[in-house]
Amino acid sequence: MQTFQDEQIIEQLEKRKGGYFYLTIPAEVVNLFENKRHTRLICTIDNHFAFQCGLNHLGDGNFFIIIGSQKMKEIGRKLGDKVRFEIKEDPNALGVDIPEVLEAVLEQDEELKSIFDNLSLGKQRSVIFAIQKIKNIDKQIEGIRKYIGLVQQPMRKKEL
Repeated sequence: MQTFQDEQIIEQLEKRKGGYFYLTIPAEVVNLFENKRHTRLICTIDNHFAFQCGLNHLGDGNFFIIIGSQKMKEIGRKLGDKVRFEIKEDPNALGVDIPEVLEAVLEQDEELKSIFDNLSLGKQRSVIFAIQKIKNIDKQIEGIRKYIGLVQQPMRKKEL
C-alpha cells in the first residue's frame, strides 16, 4: 500500500473555486497509486486526526485534498498553519461507510441492490451522502429508493 508523508502550510482556494482549505498532493505522488487520481485515501494529520478523502484537480497538474472547516476546528488549525500529514490508500474502495439503513434496504431488495452495485463508486457515494443528510429513518428508506432510481439518470442538485 502506497503512502506519502509531507509537511505543508494549509492553503485555501479562491472563493470562486469553493474557498476550501486544502493540502497539495503532487501529480508524481498521485501517479504512484494504482488507481491514480481515482484513489480514495485516508489522510492523517499530525499523527492523530484521520479522515477519508478523495483527490481533486488543482488546475496546474497537481491535486489537492480538502480539509473541511469542521475538521479544521477539530484539529485546532487555521489557514497558514503548518501541519505534518500522511496519506495512504483507503482499503475501502468506496471510501465511505455504508449506512445501516442502506445495507438493510439493499439486503431486502435484490433489484435495488443490483442497480446500486452497478453504479460507479462516485454515484454510490452520492447516494450515501444524500441519505446521510436525512434524519428520519422512514424518509431515508424513501430516499434510498428515490436516489438509486435517479442516479441511473443524471442527478440534478434540486432533486437531492
